[in-house]
Amino acid sequence: MKIEFAPINIPLRRRIQTVAVLQWLFTFLFFAQCCLAIFVFLTFAGYWYIAVVYTAWLYIDWETPNQGGRRSEWVRNWTIWSYFRDYFPIHLKKTTDLDPQYNYLFGFHPHGVLVAGAFGNFGSDATGFRKLFPGLTSYLCILPFWFKIPFYRDYIMCAGLVSAVKSSASYILSRKGGGNVAVLVIGGAEESLDARPGGLTLRTRKRKGFIKLAIKCGAHLVPVFSFGENELFNQQNNPKGSILRAMQERLQKIMGFAMPLFYARGVFQYSFGLLPYRKPIYTIVGKPIVVQQNHTPSNQEIEALHIMYIDALNTLFEEHKAQYGISERDHLLFS
Repeated sequence: MKIEFAPINIPLRRRIQTVAVLQWLFTFLFFAQCCLAIFVFLTFAGYWYIAVVYTAWLYIDWETPNQGGRRSEWVRNWTIWSYFRDYFPIHLKKTTDLDPQYNYLFGFHPHGVLVAGAFGNFGSDATGFRKLFPGLTSYLCILPFWFKIPFYRDYIMCAGLVSAVKSSASYILSRKGGGNVAVLVIGGAEESLDARPGGLTLRTRKRKGFIKLAIKCGAHLVPVFSFGENELFNQQNNPKGSILRAMQERLQKIMGFAMPLFYARGVFQYSFGLLPYRKPIYTIVGKPIVVQQNHTPSNQEIEALHIMYIDALNTLFEEHKAQYGISERDHLLFS
């Protein structure tokens, strides 16, 4: 394989952008293990009293990720997130204003490999969410597993990340006065196994829990499609029925998250590595679907709203796909 090396005279700002994405990758892939190792070290290396104090704090603070988290506007506005945004770059666009007197459930699609667009837009303020949607506060919901890891949980909560369990999203969407947005990546870990350039398969047909949640809380549903999310990484071929796919699905059931075998470019060369490609991401926030609150929705009501949501998501995609480089003959595949 011929290796394509990066030129030496790259502008400093682009090098800083690469560093910003590297630290994001490290946080996503390795920082949790480092935090756990630090906790174990403190426990067995003579600093047990620090571990004991933190464990006590963890016991007291255990439910915080399920109760709105503990966001830090200072962390969310770090300059490094602006460089992270500009690496791709990431763009957040709206199709209509959203009234802050209501709460909203954003359904984010597609998952992609590492949900870079979801984090860039809703895990920081780098793309100007608050300016686009004044009066609204976004909470990105992620796997509850990450909030069980010492120290790591405290860091990610600063970015406005909260647990994706039902009670957590319900807490946000049931707040009086409105102005709250729970962002759920609907396809989840399963969808990441289909994330590759040109991939348009969404795991949505059997996912109706978020619909029931929206009805119970009376939160308006908003479809969100992130063009370019699947273009950031290549993935090892893993068709349904293959040994690799069977292993990945088995691990997903055991651990709760998927392990796609992805690759893209490196730091000093463009031929292989874990850095995402510099591909633009355009995250389009659709029009809200008004939801009437009902604490005991029927299956028919859930099914009807689910169909309405799928239609709205498909319409959002079809209306914008040509503008963002997708052929007119390509369509979303719902599974």
